[in-house]
Amino acid sequence: MDKILRVNMGAEGGPKVTVEPLGDYAGLGGRAMTSAIVSKEVPPTCHPLSAENKLVIAPGLLSGTTGAMTGRISVGCKSPLTGGIKEANAGGQPAQVLGRLGYAAIVLEGKPKDDSLYRIVINHEGVKVLPANDLKGLGNYKTVEKAKEEYGDKIACISIGQAGEMKLAAASVACTDPKLRPTRHAGRGGVGAVMGSKGVKLIVLDDSGAKMRSPKDPEKFKEANKRFVEGLRRHPVTGQGLPAYGTNVLTNVINEAGAYPTYNFKEGRFAGAAKISGEAQAETEKARGGNPTHGCHRGCVIRCSGIYVDKDGNYISKQPEYETVWAHGGNCGIDDLDAIAQLDFLDDDIGLDTIEMGATIAVAMDAGLARFGDAQAAIDLVKEVGKGTTLGRILGSGAAVTGKVFGVERVPVVKGQAMPAYDPRAVKGIGVTYATSTMGADHTAGYAVATNILKVGGDVDPLSPQGQVELSRNLQIATAAIDSTGMCLFIAFALLDQPDTFQALVDMINAFYGLNMTADDVAALGKKVLSMERDFNLRAGFTSKADRLPDYFKKETLPPHNVTFDVPDEELDKVFNWLGQRPVFRQGAVSTAPFLMPPYSSGGRKAGRAFSRRRCGPKSGGDSMKAACGAV
Repeated sequence: MDKILRVNMGAEGGPKVTVEPLGDYAGLGGRAMTSAIVSKEVPPTCHPLSAENKLVIAPGLLSGTTGAMTGRISVGCKSPLTGGIKEANAGGQPAQVLGRLGYAAIVLEGKPKDDSLYRIVINHEGVKVLPANDLKGLGNYKTVEKAKEEYGDKIACISIGQAGEMKLAAASVACTDPKLRPTRHAGRGGVGAVMGSKGVKLIVLDDSGAKMRSPKDPEKFKEANKRFVEGLRRHPVTGQGLPAYGTNVLTNVINEAGAYPTYNFKEGRFAGAAKISGEAQAETEKARGGNPTHGCHRGCVIRCSGIYVDKDGNYISKQPEYETVWAHGGNCGIDDLDAIAQLDFLDDDIGLDTIEMGATIAVAMDAGLARFGDAQAAIDLVKEVGKGTTLGRILGSGAAVTGKVFGVERVPVVKGQAMPAYDPRAVKGIGVTYATSTMGADHTAGYAVATNILKVGGDVDPLSPQGQVELSRNLQIATAAIDSTGMCLFIAFALLDQPDTFQALVDMINAFYGLNMTADDVAALGKKVLSMERDFNLRAGFTSKADRLPDYFKKETLPPHNVTFDVPDEELDKVFNWLGQRPVFRQGAVSTAPFLMPPYSSGGRKAGRAFSRRRCGPKSGGDSMKAACGAV
């Protein structure tokens, strides 16, 4: 991956393609690459749908290799939803294919002077930008089917649906899985709207004839990868819970913890949770001939995805993820797995973030547009978005806009982005992440649920404000680094508990690139990424007031624990406490003041849940990632 592909969609005479060396961006991948380019090249105060914004698509540092779990891709821009920097992350095949084609990033620049649509075709022969007006108005599934008819079934696709064409702020970017289904989405922040603003409907990637990327030290890379895989397989979360029940295994766990947002974040438990749990979902899939366990990209060993079919065995959607099941399920009072799967398919096809749409529909239900629990009404509301009606365009603009239009006071957003499936009053570490993440409310930015609820990497009481800032800070640092490698974030469970698995990951990177990275270097990479993002947001006009939850989370108690979010504002302002000065992009790196992070340490204990209402797994020190980031 030694080159960057730039496509100027607004060039005179039509789109112009240039290929250039990495330059200042050498050594970066994934989220580090997208955030570096956006931070350096995009005016922070520009309109997100203007020609000045850029959409950056980047595989991770290890994408396109034989390494396990390396199929994540980052999509970055200035967000139409938050107004700040954005990196949305997806699985599927495109990262692996793009890596093998040798591109460290695709940068879409400018915008067409009319409403023409284009497809970009990338293969070993080069790059072509072709008209795609024949794809106007199509959903992602039909768009990919047409690509398959034209280019064969050995391709990978990146596309937008109708929501992206309409430039709606909840629009996602779809990536195809190994079966060429557009089921893996860079969902958050409206990245699909930016792709639509560039006039790009479809990117076709064909790596036929391309070889796997070769490590500097093949034997050491192979040996480190083997140790890494063994670590993932012996951890109770990545080796047992996720493969058996998928991410939706969390439904019973979070519901039992009293942190499952229900009826638009009014309650912490949902009476119908068992009906839509991962256990019920897997049982339904097996009984109908579906598949509860498969990988979203080749090289996945956790295999937490699956296929959901109807009573006759016909495909409805991929196995809905935990966040989707919650957003369209418990948060809306819906306990029907078939309806949730239909909503998941519609979101994927229209090209919508399932978290944002589920939260939006719950706000709409609070406004009286539908009753909580009315699954058909929820389906009809999502279809309105696909049709592009006035109501649909409002809903497709996200929860914050919908709340304003319909006069709803209780809207669960931070920086304009809807909160995911954990109530911040009952999981206060994730509340800190929601409030302070550079991305807006985002559970993946610093997944404190791991330690607050699952007791992975330590044990921090989820109902106490104590220790939450330190926990969130260090997980945000670690996450930013992982997002830059192309690795799936779920590897963090094993990394937090198993020092040898964390070391295996570092050894993989070192063997591939011929480096001598240490745990400290991993922390430095994460801090560098966050520093770039924080700097962009500051220049875009964000202040400390943006790093707050809505006031009602501080005032309204959440049953069953009857707690509020009580982490003090002055503590939230300390999350990025290593930033002694504004970072400056220089020679491919961000220069900051000396790190000021105090040494937090704890023996920690692993009581990782097997994700089925019981704890399992041996206790261990779990100091590997804590050594890298000082995590609690």
